[in-house]
Order: sequence, then structure tokens, then C-alpha cells
Amino acid sequence: MEYREFSAKTLDDAITDAKVKLEATTENFEYEVIDKGSSGFLGIGSRPAKIRARKILNAREKAEEFLERVFDAMQISVNVNIVENMDEKVMNIDLSGDDMGVLIGKRGQTLDSLQYLVSLVVNKDGEEYVRVKVDTENYRQRRKDTLENLAKNISFKVKRTGRTVTLEPMNPYERRVIHSALQNDKFVETHSEGEEPFRRVVVALKEGVKVRENNNNHRRRYSNNRNYNRNHSKKGGGRE
Repeated sequence: MEYREFSAKTLDDAITDAKVKLEATTENFEYEVIDKGSSGFLGIGSRPAKIRARKILNAREKAEEFLERVFDAMQISVNVNIVENMDEKVMNIDLSGDDMGVLIGKRGQTLDSLQYLVSLVVNKDGEEYVRVKVDTENYRQRRKDTLENLAKNISFKVKRTGRTVTLEPMNPYERRVIHSALQNDKFVETHSEGEEPFRRVVVALKEGVKVRENNNNHRRRYSNNRNYNRNHSKKGGGRE
């Protein structure tokens, strides 16, 4: 919250007035004295006391104030529901209203940007880092389901054709979903290539896996080569 200026007959009165108007307590209130004021001589030459004061917001209040300003600037009405888990230092923010597609953006890019900005605001001057998650209309879960289905389809394609597949650029979270979905696949492995924001997931057959033609039904089959070391570790790891 920005500093505001308050004045009153005395310094104590100015402080009290500021606390009332800011709805602050001693614990979350800070001020700077601009002028202590003076009673003058017999009331002549008196001047009021002046201070600059602000309410110290907690993490939740920071998020609420920031989002309110953002949505006011966008001229949209959004309901903000915040659930905090202080044990795990996580803040879940769910947004609802009309036309939430505006806040989601292409492949969730606007929502990701909003989440990043809220995180910066919440953690500014904070003693402990709070992980912020911003979602609307269950988009995060729906996107995760879509990516997991994509991973399975790409895995099938790689095993069927034997050809490596490079996916479109994804953010770190989306890449982790792909890696996680295929980490237990016996025949394919994943890794990431490129630099942000164009970093991509690559899905390929594991070393030693062969794609063989089945003459009976004209379908391709895949199997581990006998000389393939089952303890072979994934190269690239696909992480991030």
C-alpha cells in the first residue's frame, strides 16, 4: 500500500486518524513524521502535525489489492477467492466471472503472466517465500489432462514410426507434465532442448529399442534389444 499524508492538531491525533482511516493496528502500521506541528503562542502561529503513513499488508491483502487494480484497469468484473495454506506456504487464487477466456489467453499465457506478477507482489519484502497459484474455470487441471493425453499420443507415434518427435515450445510447468507422463514408459525417453522461451520437449526411442515390421498384420512392433542394458539411465533426463 502506498503512503498517504495525514494531518491533525497534534501528532498523536494524526497517528490515530491515520490508523482509523487505513483500518490498521499498531502491528501493521508504519509512519514518518513530516511536521510535529506547533501550538504556537496563545494560539498564534500554530500549525498542524503532519505524517506520511501506510498499512503494512499481509500476503493475502497484497494479492487482493493488486488484482483489484489490475481488473479495474481492464474494466472487467472478477470474483477473487483466495485460499492460503500457510503450512506449505502456498496461496491458491481462483478467479471467476464472465468471459474468463480473456484472462486465460493463448495456451494460458495471460494466466501465467498474471500468476507471475501476483507472485512478485506477494513476495516483495516478505520474510518467507509464498508459492502463488492462479487459476480460473479449472484451466490448470484441464490443461494438464490435455498435455498428458498429448504425451501418450506422441509416445505411441514414436514407438510406431521409430522417429523422434519435437513438440512445440512450452513453459517449464508444461514440460514437466510431459516428462512426468512418460517417465515410466519402457520404450521412449524425453529431454528438453533450446533456450527459453522456445525450449521444447523431445520424445525419442530409448537406446536399444528396435521397431520391427510384423508381416502377419502389417503393423510395426517395438521391443528391447537383447544387448540393451536395462539399467541404462535416461540421457538428458528431460527435466525442464
